[in-house]
Amino acid sequence: MKPNIGTIDRSLRILFGLGLIAYGIVNHSWIGALGAVPLLTAVIRFCPLYCPLGISTCSKSDKDGGCCGGKCGS
Repeated sequence: MKPNIGTIDRSLRILFGLGLIAYGIVNHSWIGALGAVPLLTAVIRFCPLYCPLGISTCSKSDKDGGCCGGKCGS
């Protein structure tokens, strides 16, 4: 699994995940558990849905660090 999530995408996923978790805690809702998905993908820097779609949000500088640029699994 080569990373396919760039810095901005990663930051937004972290904020969204933490927001969902906070919402779930405040409202005593199970929806907060869904916040684990964007948090997990942000931590591992890999989104399984991006590969079949050929998407990579890595910038030029991120690609030097190992981003696949849409060529997942290679």
